[in-house]
Amino acid sequence: MTETLDGEGAAHTGSAPTPTRGAVLAWSLWDWGSAAFNAVVTTFVFAVYLTGSSFGDEDAVAAQLGWALAIAGLLIAVLAPVTGARSDSSGRRKFWLGVNTFIVVALTAGMFFVLPSPEYLLLGLVLLAAGNVFFELAGVSYNAMLAQVSTPRTIGKVSGFGWGMGYIGGIVLLLIVYFGFISPEVGLFGVTSENGLAVRVTMLIAAAWFGLFALPLLLRVPEYRAPDAAARAKVGFFQSYVELGHDVARLWKTNRQVVYFLVASAIFRDGLAGVFTFGGVLAASVFGFSPGEVIIFAIAANVVAGIATISVGVLDDRLGAKPVIVTALVGLIISGSLVFLLHDGGQIVFWTAGLALCLFVGPAQSASRTFLARIIPAGREGEVFGLYATTGRAASFLAPTAFALMVTFFGATYWGILGIVLVLVIGLLLLLPVKARQNQMG
Repeated sequence: MTETLDGEGAAHTGSAPTPTRGAVLAWSLWDWGSAAFNAVVTTFVFAVYLTGSSFGDEDAVAAQLGWALAIAGLLIAVLAPVTGARSDSSGRRKFWLGVNTFIVVALTAGMFFVLPSPEYLLLGLVLLAAGNVFFELAGVSYNAMLAQVSTPRTIGKVSGFGWGMGYIGGIVLLLIVYFGFISPEVGLFGVTSENGLAVRVTMLIAAAWFGLFALPLLLRVPEYRAPDAAARAKVGFFQSYVELGHDVARLWKTNRQVVYFLVASAIFRDGLAGVFTFGGVLAASVFGFSPGEVIIFAIAANVVAGIATISVGVLDDRLGAKPVIVTALVGLIISGSLVFLLHDGGQIVFWTAGLALCLFVGPAQSASRTFLARIIPAGREGEVFGLYATTGRAASFLAPTAFALMVTFFGATYWGILGIVLVLVIGLLLLLPVKARQNQMG
């Protein structure tokens, strides 16, 4: 069956039961818990700690961080599509979500052992890069489950609610670690900042947070079962790449607009990831934020992003995903350019233009997910969201590489902002010709 899609179109049909509010909440709590990795590890606490002067020259360390994340992106590119497709065919989507989630939990806990000394920099970079790989693999399964907890008319709202829960969870966790460990001279349990202990204990809290809030999804949302029409013969791991090649070729022949969207979104979503990955580093290195001030900014940023994402989710269902994405990207490009051009203007520049960036990041992320989710036929969600990860965060070597090249070539961290903005511009230009109205994938 083929059907058309616009802003309010239905992509999935069939007799699947209507998702309950409890299932939606359980699913979204994974996003809430994932803030431990997104906000605390990769953006506002551990990455800032790792690029501090204790580990060496700050500009050199920032460049090394970019290269480490670029390598992680290449690994995601190799692994994400086949692992997603195999979770579809095996009917173990939730199982692999749990496995990858708790690997991230273990890696986050391992960051406790990264002492503030140059000889621990490599360990910190390896843990951070590996965490990104397994977090993205978990995200493939999580995104694929969106169709299990939504209907065609609520998918934008549910997706926005999930993203928004992630931002709100980030606010709560950042408040806990800031007032409990980082801000006081002597925090909870007698923790101080000596030898980086406040940040290192925060990593243990973050690991426990993610693990705890992943449990409702694993216990409440049923395991995925592939429909008979989508059933495939089991093949070996390397044969999965052959099957993937056939699927991509078929997709190119039958629905080229989807391929165009995957390529465009690969680039602009990598720019979105770059905004958060390097946001805390820029705040500290360029605008002189202390670690405590970075977290206060992070709390404000998550408030702005959470409200914007939940609110815009309703517009996504009414207007369609593409207008939301285009508007958000334009806003990001303008805000990012202001951060670069006014980098000498002090903290007020980052407080204003930086918060403006946060206003647009969440809606662009959520609408990108719903754009694709509306057109995936039942039984291929993991496969296609695997491609989505591959062409997106997998191409995540783009923003870190652009950031690292700019910093390496010009010798100052603020030039990295321009690299991220250029990635967003390219993504927007590639998105504009993509048709917002298209056929459901076959």
